[in-house]
Amino acid sequence: MLGRHRPGRRDVLVGTAACLIAPRLKAQGDVLVDVAARASGMEQLHALVVSQGGAEVMALAPRGPGLERTANLKSVSKTLLALMTGIAIERDFLDGVDQPVLPLLGRAPAGDALDDLTLGHLLSMRTGLERTSGAGYGAWIASDDWVDYVLTRDLVDRPGGRFLYSTGGWHVLGAVLARAAGRDLHTLARDWLGAPLGLDVPAWVRDPQGRLLGGNEMALSPRGLSRVGQMVLAGGTWQGTQVVPAAWIAASWVPRARSPFSGDAYGYGWFLTRVAGQEAAYARGYGGQMLVVIPTLDAAIAITSNPTLPARSGGYFSELRELVDAIAVAVA
Repeated sequence: MLGRHRPGRRDVLVGTAACLIAPRLKAQGDVLVDVAARASGMEQLHALVVSQGGAEVMALAPRGPGLERTANLKSVSKTLLALMTGIAIERDFLDGVDQPVLPLLGRAPAGDALDDLTLGHLLSMRTGLERTSGAGYGAWIASDDWVDYVLTRDLVDRPGGRFLYSTGGWHVLGAVLARAAGRDLHTLARDWLGAPLGLDVPAWVRDPQGRLLGGNEMALSPRGLSRVGQMVLAGGTWQGTQVVPAAWIAASWVPRARSPFSGDAYGYGWFLTRVAGQEAAYARGYGGQMLVVIPTLDAAIAITSNPTLPARSGGYFSELRELVDAIAVAVA
């Protein structure tokens, strides 16, 4: 395992990218230099931060806003919202994942299967509702009420059925969270994640009713995103403070659905897979935003990319998966 080194003057500057690699055995250092060169050559990649054992072992920003300025994380926001939901349950703002959604929003019963929709269904993207991502995203955000629009879509499956990737369900979850806690999502994100982790969490998109968008458009710096990963690996703690309940993280990594796009399992806000033979969980956002945590290696990998370009499973995202595999091999 790599030692707990903080980057300093002895670190290696690779090429023209701002790349810091913690000193270690020469053989591993050479592998990390090769990984850094590979990452720097990926034209869509903006920044990469690798940490292990709670210490940063590699950081580079060949393009984009850099390592310290905030970057749009796109749908990695879903994972952050899932972490916040665990905090809300721990603080008794919510009863638990089996709690029905409609009463939490003050809505009358629908008189159909929608009455069975729970927080757990939102967290695992098994709402049964017609998707509001992909081809349906534009009409959804053009609507007058984003929450109402989602909850009045046709049921194409039962709640708790198959995985239906949809940002709208996460926006409903964000509305539930804000209503239950009595504060808007931005305030909660700053208080529950930003303050204990020392992160800058800027405000982001609001819907026509003034609710912060749940599940998209949140921003953190690459190093801030890495810090989230380190906190998760430490059982939800950061510098002695319990930020997220450890039991919630464990529950979030229980497979509850499977993505038809990547084939990976899905828990509560996390995709579940194997990286270089090791079990791993990852958050994924449009354009190639990623946070990967590999518990057996005590490693976190934070990646930000150009948020305006696609990162399909057969394209750039596949390149990122190969890069993550190479990093895992390097730090094993």
